[in-house]
Amino acid sequence: MSSDEPPHNPPRGPLILFRRAPAGIDRPRLRQFARLLRERVADGRPFQCLIADDRELLRLNSQFLSRDYPADVLSFPESDAGKPEAFLGEVAISSDRAADQARRLGHSTEQEMCILMLHGVLHLTGMDHEADSGEMRRAESRLRKQLGLPAALTERAS
Repeated sequence: MSSDEPPHNPPRGPLILFRRAPAGIDRPRLRQFARLLRERVADGRPFQCLIADDRELLRLNSQFLSRDYPADVLSFPESDAGKPEAFLGEVAISSDRAADQARRLGHSTEQEMCILMLHGVLHLTGMDHEADSGEMRRAESRLRKQLGLPAALTERAS
């Protein structure tokens, strides 16, 4: 994922990297959703998304945030993401967490991955549900409804 330096050649479009993703995941659907997020949420700016397992998300969470658990989604914004056309950053999603949450909430793993990707991209754009008095929750709810997704992360936490 991210290093201490920005990528030298960031991708021109959203790129999803599948590392140890479960069989049966609709990869074209997730790529299409990433393109949709690029246009509707990221104002045309590119980002990368890693789909990995709990072990990888535990490593990333521990390495970058000093947290000892596998997060469902992590966001790594680039420092120059505020500039037009700038690479926004990277999102990492745990396919294990997504599958567990989808089962528990009664929707598909792909839908859960889309919810997590939306949440991560909102963080890349500078939103922070822990400090913004509900702005991210409202944006996520509005976008979730527009995109036909089940309840978003910030709505579940309310």
